[in-house]
Amino acid sequence: MTSRPLTARGERTRAALIVAARTVFERDGFADARLADITVEAGCATGSFYTYFDSKEDILDAVLTAAQEEILHPGMVHGEAHTDDPIAAIESANRAYFEAYRRNAKLMMVREQVAGISPEFRQKRFERGQVFVERNARGIRELQHAGLADAELDPLRAARALSGMVSRMAYQSLGVGGGDDIDDLVSTATRLWANALGLTRK
Repeated sequence: MTSRPLTARGERTRAALIVAARTVFERDGFADARLADITVEAGCATGSFYTYFDSKEDILDAVLTAAQEEILHPGMVHGEAHTDDPIAAIESANRAYFEAYRRNAKLMMVREQVAGISPEFRQKRFERGQVFVERNARGIRELQHAGLADAELDPLRAARALSGMVSRMAYQSLGVGGGDDIDDLVSTATRLWANALGLTRK
């Protein structure tokens, strides 16, 4: 990626390009999106693109980074609150994830498209996902230490499996399918998490 602009004007141009790129990627898909369409959407000269980005993959990475708070993987909260009622905490995290995925479903489809053809982008996607897997592993470990979760489970492997399950449910139901009820998804995913970890309602 090119160096981040330092001037206020440069920041505005870069931000406009990121917003425009998201619009074009969601409308046309990654393969059919053209850099000229992005710069027209952003209201800047085509040559300006290369001041801030090296390629379509580069600006897509910036789009996903900008949307990071919206595109959260399923995650568990930590501390006393989540050990007091771990199933409620998992339910809340699953709901937040499914709702965020539905809001960003078109962008998620673009992400999957590019991950399938670009090894470099696929590695970045893995690294982003690993952050949330490790966060969930810490949550599972806390539940084990509190005597609430199956102590024989490997926390990292369990987190990888459960996080992947929820992510795939979102892809199939809200991305490819597009019409499943959020409440049904949350209920099913939460029950599977609870059963897998050996949790029971108090």
